[in-house]
Amino acid sequence: MGSKAATPPYPSAARIADSMCYAQYTASLKCLEEFSSDKSKCQEHFDVYKECKKKEREARLERNRSRSFFS
Repeated sequence: MGSKAATPPYPSAARIADSMCYAQYTASLKCLEEFSSDKSKCQEHFDVYKECKKKEREARLERNRSRSFFS
């Protein structure tokens, strides 16, 4: 048995770096750094990230829906 774990058929979103929304996540953080945590100036970044996470979740649910526990 090898020391490398089996790679899942799709990236795990358990780690933010594996998320398809990582770029939006980092843009939100950079905005907060730039504006000294003034969240109001970063709302657009937050909205884009939130929408990305919503789409990521929907895609994950669809993948899971197409799988059968009994096959």
